Amino acid sequence: MSMHTLDAIRETACREWQALEQDTRPRVLVGAATCGRAAGALPVIEALRTMQAKEGLDIVMTEVGCLGLCCVEPVMCVLKPGQPAILYGNVTPPVAVEIARRWLLESDPCPDRVLATLNGQRMDGLPRFDELPMVQGQVRLILRNCGVIDPTSFHHYLARGGYLGLEHALRMAPEDVIEQVKVAGLRGRGGAGFPTWFKWQLARRAQGDTKYVIANADEGDPGAFMNRSLLEGDPHSMLEGLTIAGYAIGAGQGYVYARAEYPLAVQRLRNAIGQMREAGLLGRDILGSAFAFDIDVREGAGAFVCGEETALIASLEGHRGMPRSRPPFPAQAGLRGQPTIINNVETLAAVSHVLRDGPDRYAGVGAAAARGTKTFSLAGKVQRTGLIEVPLGATLRQIIFDIGGGVPEGRTFKAVQTGGPSGGCIPASLLDTPVEYESLQAAGSIMGSGGLVVLDDRNCAVDIAHYFLSFTQEESCGKCPPCRAGTRRMLDILERIKAGEGTLADLERLETLAQAVKDGSLCGLGQTAPNPVLSTLRYFRDEYLAHIAEGRCPAAVCRALITYEITEDCNGCTLCVLVCPTNAITGKKKEMHAIDPTLCVRCGACIDSCNLDAILVH
Repeated sequence: MSMHTLDAIRETACREWQALEQDTRPRVLVGAATCGRAAGALPVIEALRTMQAKEGLDIVMTEVGCLGLCCVEPVMCVLKPGQPAILYGNVTPPVAVEIARRWLLESDPCPDRVLATLNGQRMDGLPRFDELPMVQGQVRLILRNCGVIDPTSFHHYLARGGYLGLEHALRMAPEDVIEQVKVAGLRGRGGAGFPTWFKWQLARRAQGDTKYVIANADEGDPGAFMNRSLLEGDPHSMLEGLTIAGYAIGAGQGYVYARAEYPLAVQRLRNAIGQMREAGLLGRDILGSAFAFDIDVREGAGAFVCGEETALIASLEGHRGMPRSRPPFPAQAGLRGQPTIINNVETLAAVSHVLRDGPDRYAGVGAAAARGTKTFSLAGKVQRTGLIEVPLGATLRQIIFDIGGGVPEGRTFKAVQTGGPSGGCIPASLLDTPVEYESLQAAGSIMGSGGLVVLDDRNCAVDIAHYFLSFTQEESCGKCPPCRAGTRRMLDILERIKAGEGTLADLERLETLAQAVKDGSLCGLGQTAPNPVLSTLRYFRDEYLAHIAEGRCPAAVCRALITYEITEDCNGCTLCVLVCPTNAITGKKKEMHAIDPTLCVRCGACIDSCNLDAILVH
């Protein structure tokens, strides 16, 4: 297909998009990515379709991706002709039907249920989307289409500038494409922050008749969902970037290595790749050029270690996912021994933006040492959880408190774990740290792929270190002794400390082991596995000492070091007696109860059942 042909298809797509916006029928968009579905989006859609059939309501229904407001899922947007687009949150099937009936049939927008108006439009008394506290500090470049377009529609993507980046790239020499990425200052969004242009240049100059590009969609951090949401909401943006990368380095084949646990994302990817083939954007002589390229999807088995490049390549080749020593680097000898580039999903989506709108616009966002934006999954003890996109250089305070709304009322912010299991805990004293690669490393953490887990005073630093180290220890491939044995010994020490059996010598041993694992491991998994331990020892050593020297857990989390006690607020309702699994609670009805500490297993069932907060943990 020639560029003229694509231009004709884009004209058709733009006309369809314009017709959709001018349609006299109401439109309803429902956020039906995995997060929305988990919150109940599909029953909402079914209820609206049932209402539509019963009442003859002529509306256009569209499933869209995640808008990022996970804390108020499911979300629904209603576009009524001649009126602002209105976004609603926490929508249940009955609420959806009520909104549709009152707004579409009775001209009552249900203001008590409105989150905001979209598309820059305003309605009296209602905030605009960009005025919401969670949205004000964001700059949506990568996520610009998520929650807006139908992710299964090729024409929707084209109508909003899709594949203009590829068109621009194919009019340049490959070296000039690499230069554009260099001017943009784009660094890898998978965690290490390696300059994307330099990696591409290595592969471009490497000797090899066959070259490969791979999109790493093996997002494995607990609490991270940035890549999944992007693939579910706007798969073509990443696929366009992957195709541009293939042209830049001279590759003829691209792969998307996606987690099998992401069935919706995989489905959307395969649908989009089929659309690309049908439109002539894959195959031979793409857009009338001499460039030939194709893309396939390969599903991974969910091994965290396959986030490491050489382990991912081994898995793609059909072997067990285990890393190998470097050099040679994949850019020199990767998949099947040929020069190979591996980029994160978000990195490739950013490439589409850079080539579409120009490198200067991208470089104009962010900090001097870290250009552009970064998506983060904001989770944990924070009021507004969700998917966000902020300029690099924004501070942790701005992200957690301005965008996330801070910790729940009555609690105190303690730390934020950045970078997932490979990152570290950054305390309240460093909340003004800018989110940049080097700044986070200096604080003892990493950016990682973009997970941010907020902790409050109910979290125990020792327990957090134990949790994340348990994950990386289980995910260790076992190839190198420092990681295989070192993380296990570190975990043993943490378990002793949590059980009240640790010694001061254990702290010294723990730090020595952590440094040995960090220095001696073969790949990034082992090299970063000690980060949660080292960072909590650095900032929360007093909590370790409390566990060891005082036999107590300050956050009242570690079961072996806490005691449950019923206070005088107890009214003898017996609810706690009924749920106690070990019959540790005794007492007559309407009289104060008591807990036998020798029988109590500290499961917390009594606390959950008590309506009077009459159970003290200390």
